[in-house]
Amino acid sequence: MKKSRVLVVDDSASMRQLISAVLCTAPDLEVVGHAADPLEARQAIKDLSPDVVTLDVEMPNMNGLEFLEKLMRLRPMPVIMVSSLTSRGGEVTTRALEIGAIDCVTKPALGDARPFGDLIEKVRMAATVRLGPGRTAPAAPAARGADAYAPDGRIVAIGASTGGVEALTAVLTALPPNCAPVVVTQHMPALFTRSFAERLDKLCAATVAEATDGAPLSPGRVYIAPGGGQHLEITGGSSLRGSGNPPRCRLREAPPVNGHRPSVDVLFGSVAKVAGAEALGVILTGMGRDGADGLLAMRRAGAATLGQDAASSLIYGMPKAAFETGAVERQLPLRRIGAEITAMTNKTHRT
Repeated sequence: MKKSRVLVVDDSASMRQLISAVLCTAPDLEVVGHAADPLEARQAIKDLSPDVVTLDVEMPNMNGLEFLEKLMRLRPMPVIMVSSLTSRGGEVTTRALEIGAIDCVTKPALGDARPFGDLIEKVRMAATVRLGPGRTAPAAPAARGADAYAPDGRIVAIGASTGGVEALTAVLTALPPNCAPVVVTQHMPALFTRSFAERLDKLCAATVAEATDGAPLSPGRVYIAPGGGQHLEITGGSSLRGSGNPPRCRLREAPPVNGHRPSVDVLFGSVAKVAGAEALGVILTGMGRDGADGLLAMRRAGAATLGQDAASSLIYGMPKAAFETGAVERQLPLRRIGAEITAMTNKTHRT
């Protein structure tokens, strides 16, 4: 069995030891080296040619973001970011995922029974990704002005996981300022989704924020499911067209679904029940099959559905599962999805 070779980069010797100890329990992974800072890491990459790098976000001599930018420009390879679960850690990690990191894991808290519980799975997944030179988020088309667009009353629901930070940035920055209301579930840890929403709010013409319980859905707003302990659903009326009971966000504590909380299936399932044909479902890059059953429920309820195609997906897992179940009406490259959402929810163009 060929093992995937991993380089562990962290300025803390104890953290390097812990990460290595976790990875060494997997028979298909091999830790081939350690580095205490980006300068050591640069030489280790040249000498060892690892398949995957785990990278601390904040280190001496050159911070993790600077190093990641140089790496993605000069020698792109799969990188898993290791971050503290803090507001600062969330901000830096969000930026790292935009630059080109594959995924992130959080440093364990004191007394954590399963430190780095999902690290092995994420490193395995990263080892399967092949990156071309100069990988960056696809350039999004400029958002159309409000005068060229009128929302038709539909709700847009989007699900994403690994690679979703790049993908969602490309899609949401392409939407007009008065876009149809958009609800999003992206698999990310708590606090990271807040940083991600704040970052998107600065980049997008629409207003982007973490969803709050009871928030009414309104045009020109994007609602990101908070990471952590609750699922995002919608509840209330089925349409935005003058209903006395408009649809609203609902945050619900419940067990994980498909190993995730929040879960894309939970969001899509609620949209199918509440909005039916008055919705558009979109599934983007991600590992696993979360969202496939929910998107199929949306399509059976009369909603339009789109999926990201294999060529533009960092991980063609979730979109593939949804396509194979018959949930996806059309597959599109990422660069076209934002414009397609705009066209499909434009009152003037709806047929």
